[in-house]
Amino acid sequence: MNFLGNIIWLIFGGIIGAIVWFLAGLLLCITIIGIPFGVQCFKIAELVLWPFGKEVELGNFGAGGLIFNIIWLILFGWEFALAHLITGLIFCITIIGIPFGLQHFKLAKLGIIPFGAKIYQK
Repeated sequence: MNFLGNIIWLIFGGIIGAIVWFLAGLLLCITIIGIPFGVQCFKIAELVLWPFGKEVELGNFGAGGLIFNIIWLILFGWEFALAHLITGLIFCITIIGIPFGLQHFKLAKLGIIPFGAKIYQK
């Protein structure tokens, strides 16, 4: 089921979403200060490309991760998370869209606090 869900995800927007996250990462990596934030965008782009069968575990960040998460949240994290949250709500209107909406909720969670988050296979 995960493979079929990922194929449908790719066809109907997963590639576009991954490209957007990847481009955001490239833009952030232009400056030295933005490199840690760009790396997080690359991590999220990988998850956006193939989200079914993966879980996100938040936490496990130190003082530096806390500071970076606060900066991330203030500058751009809330926008990314809000976009995925709204998209997830739209998908959850229909029964067929619920699995895809749940993937967007997972991405919204990662979009809020990416530093220290672990992505692993189920």
